[in-house]
Amino acid sequence: MLTQERYKAILEILEERDAATVSELAALVGTSESSIRRDLAVLDREGRLRKVYGGATAIIRTEGALEDEVNVREIQMSAEKELIAEYAASLINNDDFIYIDSGTTTSRLIGHIGNTKATFVTNGVIHAQKLISKGLKGYMIGGRIKPVTASVVGAESIRNLMKFNFTKAFMGTNGIDVTAGFTTPDSEEAMMKERAIEKSFAVFVLADHSKFRKVYPVTFAELKKCCIITDKLPYGGFSDKTVIREVTK
Repeated sequence: MLTQERYKAILEILEERDAATVSELAALVGTSESSIRRDLAVLDREGRLRKVYGGATAIIRTEGALEDEVNVREIQMSAEKELIAEYAASLINNDDFIYIDSGTTTSRLIGHIGNTKATFVTNGVIHAQKLISKGLKGYMIGGRIKPVTASVVGAESIRNLMKFNFTKAFMGTNGIDVTAGFTTPDSEEAMMKERAIEKSFAVFVLADHSKFRKVYPVTFAELKKCCIITDKLPYGGFSDKTVIREVTK
């Protein structure tokens, strides 16, 4: 296989899998590990991938400020979100005072809650409806409704939020990056998330593997401030920055 063909094959693998080890790439491309290491060094210098210890990751994708509507995001990575939500629900105890952030994965969490003695606070419109349907004790944060995400944001919502002290918070995110941390497209959403994290003893970010190595305009927390619950452990130094729990079938 010619050098340029190997480069193309490596980049296509990383585009599909997001990350791979040297041995995995050698087997998939059909060449030696020494050749793969040389290829990775060249592609890293050219800015076409990120070379990490033992392998490589796809280059960080910098996203814009536009968001898909909640009904679109609801069907994306559906099975992965369900696994993550089920595990997160198992962390809830009788005496917990819980914050549930808006988002499609955090919304699924409510469907798996079997504990009826905990108390819940949310800024998600859909989340509040689900809490009511399950007969759970809950509070809805007041403020301006953002239609795209069906969430409550703004100065009034932050004032309401700051009254509370949570034992646990279950947060959503649009992007996760080693350097940029947890990011979202909207500054008001980011402020709401940041304040909720400040007011919580333990914070869990529920994020499927597609969220890793994506950077959106606004950072709302460093990686070290939150534990991550995901369906697939990422390469690239994330585990060095925070606790990550991989949930599998």
